[in-house]
Amino acid sequence: MARRDVLTGKGPLTGNKRSHAMNASKRKFNVNLQKVKVNLNGRSQKIRVSAKTLKTLKTKGLI
Repeated sequence: MARRDVLTGKGPLTGNKRSHAMNASKRKFNVNLQKVKVNLNGRSQKIRVSAKTLKTLKTKGLI
């Protein structure tokens, strides 16, 4: 299962990890995914959304 937000399509980003001596090595910044129960087409389903998307859904009153 891909680490991707189902609703917005947000996925992981790549960047550098920096040591104290400022040496760079590649790393991945994953999305903060949460499992949420949502009613889709009259039945309950679990979807994986990012924390930011979840906050937006709660603010708009959709969850």
